[in-house]
Amino acid sequence: MFPLTRSLSLAAAGAVFALTAASIPARGDELAQNLGPVGPREPILTWVGSKRVIAFYERDSGNCAIHVVVWNPTDISAESTAGFQATLNPRQVAHIDTAENKSLYLQCGDNAERLAIVDTAKFVVAGVAK
Repeated sequence: MFPLTRSLSLAAAGAVFALTAASIPARGDELAQNLGPVGPREPILTWVGSKRVIAFYERDSGNCAIHVVVWNPTDISAESTAGFQATLNPRQVAHIDTAENKSLYLQCGDNAERLAIVDTAKFVVAGVAK
């Protein structure tokens, strides 16, 4: 029989492995995803329609200096690749639209502590619904 502390350590290690394995692609041809929220210099990796997106940020005096690259993974010559940089104030949202009418919304957290994908369906304008 194992001591209780060793059993707990093994259980904790197994739980950590299970959580990290959930974000690792099951096959070599699948692309990794990280939907965030993320801290500075950590990537958000996701899809917007048929386009692939990588986004990360650096703190800039309490703001998020974001860097975003969008590309079509089937474009072997990488001619479809587009990138941009912007600085978001805390709670400010930037959106990325594709030609397929798909959008991705990124929001800077308070004091640039995180960058997150947000669901704009949750944004409600006061006085619109009757």
